[in-house]
Amino acid sequence: MTTTSTTTSTTTSTTASTYTYSSSSSDIDWEALIELAVSAKTQKADTIDLKIEDNELKIASYEEMQSLLQDLVSAAEEIRGTADSLTTNDDVFSLREAYLTGTVDVDAESAVVVTADGGTETGTYDLQILQLATTQKIAGASYTDSTSDLSLSGTFSLGLEDMETAEFEVTEGMTLDEIAELINTQNDTTGVSATVLQVSEGNYRLILSGTETGQEITMSSVSGTDIGSALGLTGTDGSFTDELQAAQDAVITLDGIEITRSTNSIDDVLDGVSFTLYQETGEDASISVEISSDLTSIKESITNLVDAYNAYREWALTQQETSSSGGAADDATLFGDSTLRNANSDIADALSTIIDTDSMALLGLTYDNSNYLELDEDTLNDALLNNLDAVENLLAFQMESSSSNVALLTRNDAMPESLTLDIEVDSEGNLVGASVDGDDSLFTISGSRIKGAEGSIYEGVTFVFTGTSSETVELSFSSGLVENLFNEIDAYSNSDDGVLTDLITSLTETNEDLQDESDDIRSRAEVYQDNLTVRYSEYQAAIEAAQSTLDYLDAILNSGDD
Repeated sequence: MTTTSTTTSTTTSTTASTYTYSSSSSDIDWEALIELAVSAKTQKADTIDLKIEDNELKIASYEEMQSLLQDLVSAAEEIRGTADSLTTNDDVFSLREAYLTGTVDVDAESAVVVTADGGTETGTYDLQILQLATTQKIAGASYTDSTSDLSLSGTFSLGLEDMETAEFEVTEGMTLDEIAELINTQNDTTGVSATVLQVSEGNYRLILSGTETGQEITMSSVSGTDIGSALGLTGTDGSFTDELQAAQDAVITLDGIEITRSTNSIDDVLDGVSFTLYQETGEDASISVEISSDLTSIKESITNLVDAYNAYREWALTQQETSSSGGAADDATLFGDSTLRNANSDIADALSTIIDTDSMALLGLTYDNSNYLELDEDTLNDALLNNLDAVENLLAFQMESSSSNVALLTRNDAMPESLTLDIEVDSEGNLVGASVDGDDSLFTISGSRIKGAEGSIYEGVTFVFTGTSSETVELSFSSGLVENLFNEIDAYSNSDDGVLTDLITSLTETNEDLQDESDDIRSRAEVYQDNLTVRYSEYQAAIEAAQSTLDYLDAILNSGDD
């Protein structure tokens, strides 16, 4: 910006035949004039910028609200599982834990590890571990060192009985260490590994070990020197000369039935249950294995839900704070916001769910004066130990069917309270159709599955039908406390189509438009400023030219006095 100012004061005086001429101009602050004019042009942009700042604060608050609600959704999902939890068994009530109790002097947890998949049938079993599966170990002859040439030349084959064999060529000049290394190059194929054991000073032995339990090692000479015999591993008849440990199968009894397996990891005895054996119990002792609901995980998931709710509640209270003057506090960006108010109301409604007269009080949950949730662990522990079915009914989604031939595989987030499903089966027993109130467009058929049609209110719902004739099935559904809480919160917090996502997107787009408008105003104001600077510079130049003329005339007048 070019700024100029002129101050001129000239006086010429004469007496009698002369006259007095005076000329003056006051200070002109061109910069102030330009700034004032431009400021008037950008005032609207300043107002827009303030609106953008307000929107940015709202966006940040909505994002924090969304994040806290998503934490609450995650905590709810720990309990309810996913929409297809009925098939994936990922809800917390489907989780299973194995509780072990040893008799006599058996340390059950040291003897066996038992795991159970989600949804596994519960029950109690009596386990005895009579024999552990072991790998075969073979020792060779004693050598004074492991690095001297053995002067052996020959080929032998080696492998476990149920795995592939491989041939190994030993050449003159190879040492005991090198032969062990040669064997180990194929241990993934053969299932046999080799080590050189220093028994004592000057006493080294080659040890062959199977990598799989219950399988014996096979070794035979192929050509040249009988390497097995030369190393002291086999005798003249081909049998092993020094078996350190025999290969044997694991032997257990389950409820008195003897079971043999080649490995200590057994997962094909009870559906969904795996046993890993570590110690024998003997025939006079046993371990009681109880497969039941994982009460620890259920309690933790409820505690996590309470913590997530209280974290959200703590933030929500900050949005209701007032200043000393009675208005919203500085940090209460969403003070009086309808979305926040509606979300709080919907959450409260979900937490007020009552199923068969049971409420959250069954879990030991109550509100304090600020509507934080408080958990009485003694009450919760008692409910989990003595009334687990009621806890599950209160929290989870439930379906009752008039037919044992219909099972629910997946559900959506808007399940009806009840449904009458007319199922049609053809003369050959094939499922061909399903309708509700005569409308057969609501479901499609895929094998034995009845799937909600895309775009219908049943989209995402899948039933499995195992019957062989047509029937009408009455279905009723109940959404527990957590199911309701999840559906309410997800409607706000879903990152794809939730209410908060829409608000954040709308405000972001609005800010982009406002920023464009503000930038346009300021751009035009800059052009206006440049034009004013040029114009005022011209004014200044004209004033200076006029002043120069005035000075010239004044000089002429003054010269007349002389």
